[in-house]
Amino acid sequence: MTVTPLAAHAADRPAPAFRGRIGRDARSGHYAVPGRYRLHLSTACPGGLRIAVAHSLLGLDTVCPATHLPAVPDCPEGGHSVLRPLYEASAHRYPGPAIAPVLSDDWSGRIVSTHAPDIMRDLDRRFGGDRPSLYPCGAESEVEAVERMCAQGIEQAAQRAGSAGGAPVERDRALGMLLETMGALERRLEGRTYLIRGEITAADVELWVALVQLDTVHRNHLDASAVQRIAGHPALWAYARRLAAPPAFGGHLDLDGIERRHHARCQGLEAAGAAVQILDWATHAAR
Repeated sequence: MTVTPLAAHAADRPAPAFRGRIGRDARSGHYAVPGRYRLHLSTACPGGLRIAVAHSLLGLDTVCPATHLPAVPDCPEGGHSVLRPLYEASAHRYPGPAIAPVLSDDWSGRIVSTHAPDIMRDLDRRFGGDRPSLYPCGAESEVEAVERMCAQGIEQAAQRAGSAGGAPVERDRALGMLLETMGALERRLEGRTYLIRGEITAADVELWVALVQLDTVHRNHLDASAVQRIAGHPALWAYARRLAAPPAFGGHLDLDGIERRHHARCQGLEAAGAAVQILDWATHAAR
């Protein structure tokens, strides 16, 4: 197993430590067998929330059970002590934090992957069965484009826009990138229920989680004017509100856990935008 050193745990999408994949047959080593693999997730974490939503959409509760972890890791370096045995069994003297999400192999007691996009793709392709694919044939490039937009144009841009240590010109540039990305997605959603082909795909999972993070985490470090401009995308927020209703999405929304995780890890300053909530997520999820 190749191990890649982890970046500082402050990043929302740190470099993955393990990149194993589930293959089609026994020649691949890790091959698809119902009940063999287990997910270890915290839905307060964006990667864990994405996987949990995909897992529910695919109906894999018994095929690949999920163990849910506390919102706030219990180790000072940002890892979960319960995952430490898996990490140490998978890499001798593993030096980094035992972070989630993790896809583990119950047969060997080792980690297959900690890379959320790979985990989602393998769950869909190896265990999805007769359900509609979250990665439809021929739409992979579209899904990947949305993944990049969410990671770079929403999450990273919002983080830079609210950075207390950034120069004003850099924060303004990041806010401009965020608003430009949201504008492009707003136009894409005009007259549509979902982003691609009129059906739920992994692109919708990516965007919905990015919008959750934007409203519950990143806006805390933006001024009220910036949050008002972010809120000025009615199609995007109506879409986020609509997706919060089905249990596969809203049922995994741990608002208290997201808040506690954010406050435990965040070193930034709270800004006026913290008081300008865009959606009442709890109400929409309850519906």
